[in-house]
Amino acid sequence: MNHFGFVKVAACVPSVKVADPAYNAAKLEECILRAAQEGVRAVVFPELSLTGYTCGDLFSKPLLIEGAQRVLGALLRRTEHTDIVFMVGLPVAAGNVLLNAAAVCYRGEILGVVPKTHLPNYKEFYEQRWFTSALEWGGGEVELCGQNVPAGTDLLFEAGGMKFGVEICEDLWSVVPPSSRLALQGADVVFNLSASNALAGKHAYVRELVGQQSARCLCGYVYASCGFGESTTDVVFGGNALIYENGTPLAFSERFSLEEQLVCAEIDVERLRAERMVNSTFRSDAAYEAGEPYELIESGMQPAAVMSLSRFVSPLPFVPKGSILNENCQEIFNIQVMGLATRLTAAHAKTAVLGISGGLDSTLALLVCAKTFDKLGLSRKNIVGVTMPGFGTTDRTYQNALTLMKNLGVTMREVDIKKACLQHFSDIGHDEKKKDVTYENTQARERTQILMDIANQTDGLVIGTGDLSELALGWATYNGDHMSMYGVNAGIPKTLVRSLVAWAAQHETGKKTQAVLADIVDTPISPELLPATAQGHIAQKTEDLVGPYELHDFFLFYFLRYGFGPAKIYFLAKHAFDKKFTSAVIKKWLQVFFRRFFAQQFKRSCLPDGPKVGSVGLSPRGDWRMPSDASAQIWLTEAENLR
Repeated sequence: MNHFGFVKVAACVPSVKVADPAYNAAKLEECILRAAQEGVRAVVFPELSLTGYTCGDLFSKPLLIEGAQRVLGALLRRTEHTDIVFMVGLPVAAGNVLLNAAAVCYRGEILGVVPKTHLPNYKEFYEQRWFTSALEWGGGEVELCGQNVPAGTDLLFEAGGMKFGVEICEDLWSVVPPSSRLALQGADVVFNLSASNALAGKHAYVRELVGQQSARCLCGYVYASCGFGESTTDVVFGGNALIYENGTPLAFSERFSLEEQLVCAEIDVERLRAERMVNSTFRSDAAYEAGEPYELIESGMQPAAVMSLSRFVSPLPFVPKGSILNENCQEIFNIQVMGLATRLTAAHAKTAVLGISGGLDSTLALLVCAKTFDKLGLSRKNIVGVTMPGFGTTDRTYQNALTLMKNLGVTMREVDIKKACLQHFSDIGHDEKKKDVTYENTQARERTQILMDIANQTDGLVIGTGDLSELALGWATYNGDHMSMYGVNAGIPKTLVRSLVAWAAQHETGKKTQAVLADIVDTPISPELLPATAQGHIAQKTEDLVGPYELHDFFLFYFLRYGFGPAKIYFLAKHAFDKKFTSAVIKKWLQVFFRRFFAQQFKRSCLPDGPKVGSVGLSPRGDWRMPSDASAQIWLTEAENLR
C-alpha cells in the first residue's frame, strides 16, 4: 500500500500541573499512546510541557530540573516499543546555563535537543531571568537521561518519509524565524512547542502567523500551545493546537477546553516538495541563504501506508468556498475585465464580437464584455452578440441566448448557419446524413468564420468563449471555436464557469436576467452540433461523451498544479468523490483524461491570448510548455493498473 507522500502528524495540548513532572509525564504518555493508536507518526507537545511553562523562579531549583530529566527517562523506557516520534519541552542544563528546549524522542532514544533561540523578556514575559538563548549558548552536545545528545538549532530530523525541524514559541514571532532556515535546509514540516497566552484578538493573529509562515516556507506547520492547568496568576493559556499546510488550515483544537486536545491531520509531503521544485524563488533562496548544511538525524522510522484520509479533499478544487466565495468571484471577474479592457484599448477596437449559444461559456464571456464596456464608459450596443442556430440548436438555448442579450442591452444579430453548412457539404462532397466529425466541425468553423468577418465589418475583436477544461481535453474544433482574438475564459475551468455564472445571477444582474442565468446554469452542457431529440431536447451531452467535468477538473488540478501521477490522483479522487462516483467510474475517466490531454496538446500550442486567473493555466506562453507529440504511455500504464 502506497503512502502517497502523506504523513500523519498531531499537536497535543495535555492537562498539566505546574512543577509536577511525574503527573505531566503520565499525561504525555497517555497522549502518545493515543496518538500512536490513531496512526500518528509524530506528535508535538507545548513548551516546557514536562514541568509546566509557568514555574517562574522554580526553574532555578535543581530539584525541578532533575525531576524533569528523571521522568523523561522513564517516559522513554515506557514508549520504547511505540512507533511514534514525540517532541516534549523541558528545561535542559548545559554546563552552567539552562536551556528552554525541545527533546525529540523515538523508541527510547533522544534523537536531538533543540533549544529556544528568542527568549521574550518584555511585558508579561521574562524568560531571560532563567534561560539562556541558543544564540548565546552556541550549540554542541548535552547529556540528558544518560544519553549524549546533539543539541542546537541546526538540527533536522527524518522520520516516516518526512524531514522536519523544531522551533519554540517566540522563535516564530521573530523577524527571521528559525523555521525559515529549517525549510531552506529541507524541512518539510516544522513543529512548534509554544506557550503563547490568550489575549483578546491574539488568536486570530496567531492563526495568521502560523498560516503565513507555512505558506512562506512551503511547509507543513504543527503548533501546540499550553492549556488547562498552567498557572493563571497573571495570564491565561487557551490551549491552542493548529496544523497548516502551505497556508491551508488542516485542523484546529477547541480552545479553552478543560479536556486534553489531540489534533491530527495528514500532511502531504509530496505536494510540498512539488511546490518547492517549481518555485524558483524558493530554490534560489535555498541555494544562497541557507548557509552551512544542518545535521540530519535519521530516526529509522519507515513511511506508513495510508488507507484513508481524515483531511478534507475538495471535489471542486478550482471553486472558491465559504466566506471567500464572494471575494474570489469578484476578483476573477475583475481579472477578466481588466484583461479585455486592456486588449480592446490597445487594439483600438470599436466593438467586441462573440457568439452567444445560450450555454455557460458564452454567457460568462458576455457578462465579462458587459462589465468591461461599463468600466470603459462605452455603450453596450458596441457589444455584438451573434446567435447562429445550427442543426442541433434547441429552443431552450436559443431563447436563453436571445433573452440574455436583450436584458444586457447588447446589439443582437442572428445568422442561421444551416444553409451555409449544407452548401459546404455539397462543395466538399460530404453526405449530410453522415453525422460524423466533419458534420460537426463544419458548423463550428462556419460560426468562427462568421464572427471573424463581423469583427472585420465592425472594427472589432472576436472574443473567445472556450474554457480551461475544454482546452485540457481538446474539446474544441481546431480553427473553429478553438480560435479567437482574445479568450476571456481561457484560464477558467468548467466547474468554475458554472459557479461564476451562478454567482453573477445573485450579485450582478436584475431579476429578469437572474432567471435566465439560473436556467443556463441548469442546462446540460453541449456543443449542440447534432440534431435534437424528437421532443426538442439536447441530444449531444458533453459529459456523456468525455466524462463529468467535476472529475476532469479534479484530475487537471492535481496533474498540473502538483504533478501527481494517476495513482495518487485516483487515491485523492476516491476520497473526494466517495459518495458520488465509484472507483470504476473514476478510473475510466482518469484514463480518458490522460489520453485526451496528451493527444490534444497541438491545439494548446497555438492558443489565442487570454488571462490567467488561478494557479493553473495552459497557455503555451505561460504555464504549460509540452511537445505536441509527447507520449502518454507511462501515465496510461499506471492508470490502467489501478485497483
